[in-house]
Amino acid sequence: MDFDGVKVFSATKAREREGISDRINAWLEENQDVEIVDKTVTQSSDREFHCLTITVFYNNKR
Repeated sequence: MDFDGVKVFSATKAREREGISDRINAWLEENQDVEIVDKTVTQSSDREFHCLTITVFYNNKR
């Protein structure tokens, strides 16, 4: 897969996880010159924290 850049969004607290889609949408709105080519969603946890990570792979529109 070819891509120009990667943007990582992560959250460990419940309130942060609930608002992660708002952060992603705000970033997309601010970066309308990118085209999303792939994404991954990763979850991990330990005794205290549950981490959600969304990784976005993009190309700059030319």
